[in-house]
Order: sequence, then structure tokens, then C-alpha cells
Amino acid sequence: MRSKKRIVITGASDGIGAAAARRFRENGHDVVVVGRSPNKTRAVAEAIDAPYFLADYSRLDDVRSLAASLAEAYGRIDVLANNAGGVFGAKTTTIDGFETTLQVNYLAPYLLTNLLLDTLIRSEATVIQTSSVAARLFGNVDLSDLNNDRRYTPHKAYGDAKLLNILFTRELHNRFQRVGVSAAAFHPGFIRTGFAAESSSIIMRLVYRNPLVKGFLGTSERGADQLAWLAEALPHDEWVPGNYFEAHAVARRINPQGADDDMARSLWTASAEMLGLGTGVRHLG
Repeated sequence: MRSKKRIVITGASDGIGAAAARRFRENGHDVVVVGRSPNKTRAVAEAIDAPYFLADYSRLDDVRSLAASLAEAYGRIDVLANNAGGVFGAKTTTIDGFETTLQVNYLAPYLLTNLLLDTLIRSEATVIQTSSVAARLFGNVDLSDLNNDRRYTPHKAYGDAKLLNILFTRELHNRFQRVGVSAAAFHPGFIRTGFAAESSSIIMRLVYRNPLVKGFLGTSERGADQLAWLAEALPHDEWVPGNYFEAHAVARRINPQGADDDMARSLWTASAEMLGLGTGVRHLG
């Protein structure tokens, strides 16, 4: 058996997150479950005898409270799995003033990770982002229009957000690899979950809600396999940090923007400014 780890996994009340949480506990790890739904999150946590925390990523104050609670409760976090996310319908704006898809899929996990940096650095942690092949299919990021005020569609917003996860992973690696933080992003595969239930995108409905297509989609357990591999395997020895993975390997095809170090650096700074973290966010690379 691999060494026991403390794994914090967001978006763990259902789907891939819940499947991964169950697998981690079966493998003997300490798991911390984070979800939005009180009933579903509690049910998952109680079923595996794990602690849980609640946070709605459409409210950044929830993310700040979550970070404070995790930092107070745990002096060590070996793995932070930024798995929470979703694809939505008509454009909406959160209470914080950001487009909902952008905030839930990217800004909230970026904020959580930054607020936990002291703990993650001290733990020489692995930070994993659940991305998607949508980054390559639909992503086309304009750093001057991250909210997609000019070109919003549900699938573009989702593809952009998942591409931002890849860029975030790249810059997190570049900044903190020398102090032992390992970062990865991954595509879990086309999985039969309810994450697209709120989407009005014709493309997303066709892929995830069409009964003729659903039979070809993978299970949540299959989707959790890639996350479990990255969380349990040894960075550098078994996978190369800073990359985006598909099927247990560095993806052979990636949106060209996802490999742009200058863009990754600019995105980090822009995100820090958007979230009130200032421009002087640490750089230890």
C-alpha cells in the first residue's frame, strides 16, 4: 500500500468527487469531503466516516471561510483536489460580480489554493485540478474579457474555465515547484454525472443528457480513476508535475493557449487582482 495521505477533495457530494472520496478511504487515506449540498455532502462523509465542510463556490465568502476552517483544522494537507465545478445555462452573475461558470470552475479554486498556500507549502502538497477536453474543444481565452461579456455561450464559458484550470496548474508549478508543491490538471473522460443538469447548451445537452449518448459515457468510478492516480502516485517519479493529463499520460493534444507560460503568468496576476489578493502574490519558482 502507498503511504497514507490527507486528501481534501472539493465537489465531493456527488459524481467523480464522491467516487474518489470512497476510493481514497478504501485505500486507507484520511479524506476531507467538501461539497455544496448539506444533505448530499453529509451522506457521502458519513458513509466513509470522514469529516466534511460545506461551501457554495458561487459565493466567495464561502470559499474564504472554507480556507480558514481547513487551515485551522489541519496543519498538513498532502493533496488538495480542486474538483468542484459545473456547466451552466444562460449567463448569470454571482453575488461577487463574476460570471458564474468562471467563478465556480476557476476563480473559487484559485482563491482556495492561494489562501491555503502556507499549509500546502509546508506539506509539500500535490494540487490537482479537474479540467476537461472542453478546454481544447471550446476554450479561447481573452484575458481582457474573462467574464465573457462579449462572446458568452455556455460551452465557451465552460471550455474557457477548464483552460484556465490548465494555465493555473502551469503557473502554480512554475511558482512553487522549488518548495515541493506539485501541480497537475486532468481530463476525467466523458462521464455519466449530473454536472451539466443546469446547462442550456445544446452541445452539453447532446453529450451529457441525451439518453442515446448516455449509454456510452463512463461511470463516476472510472472518472475518479485518473484523479486517484495523480493523488496517490509519486510526483516526478510517476508523473511529471505542471502538466495536463489524459488517460494516465501527459495529453498529446492540448489547446495551444494552455502551454503559454506568459499567458499563465498574466492570468495569475489578473486573477489575484480580481479577487483582491493584490499584485504581490508570492513567487517562489
